[in-house]
Amino acid sequence: MKKWVFSLWLISMQMLGQTSYDKAVKLFDDEKYSQAKPIFLSLYKEEPNNLKVIEYLGDVSSHLDDWDQSIVYYEKLKRLKPSEANYHYKYGGALGMKAKVGGKWVAIRLIGDMRAAFEKALQLNPKHIEARWAMIEYYLQLPAFVGGSEKKAQVYANELMKLSPVDGYLSKAHIDEYFKRYTSAEKNYKFAIQVGGSKNTYERLAQLYREKLHQPEKALQVLKNYNEKNKS
Repeated sequence: MKKWVFSLWLISMQMLGQTSYDKAVKLFDDEKYSQAKPIFLSLYKEEPNNLKVIEYLGDVSSHLDDWDQSIVYYEKLKRLKPSEANYHYKYGGALGMKAKVGGKWVAIRLIGDMRAAFEKALQLNPKHIEARWAMIEYYLQLPAFVGGSEKKAQVYANELMKLSPVDGYLSKAHIDEYFKRYTSAEKNYKFAIQVGGSKNTYERLAQLYREKLHQPEKALQVLKNYNEKNKS
């Protein structure tokens, strides 16, 4: 009798936990990060090594711009499962954001670990698209005297071109835009539209027209073209 009661209690607790998890995920998906956080924290106390819960806590912290906390969670993830490329990528991304908001000396202290995390992600998953984008941004934002290089950024853009042509053209346009080669950026964004045709490709070209070339009428036309091609 006692064994049956205990089994029933265990099932009830498992169902309650699953319900709490589902509720937290729903809040996260609805971008209600502050409301999702305490539920994930409660689940974390019960299962401190649950990879999904830890990852959500890292993601919640990232969305709330709490980079110190997100670093802690992502670092634990890669320690628990060092073979998962995405954990290293997210850890590197959190370090990058901390470096960005922390100023020059914080950035200098973190750049080595950041690059190592992205390179590890690529080593574990040679087809990791986001890690290549991160390395492009890394080499663009880094001053030349500590390793910044357009040439190195272009290497990753060329790799993206082989893995995903649309990402390849978008990344090359991004590099062009960074160095104010707006005519070349425009061409590459148009190639990305031809290859991919996603809303993002149109929006990136429209943003170039609006913010860099100061041609709002062209920006509106680009978005109009997208809407016309995607009428239901």
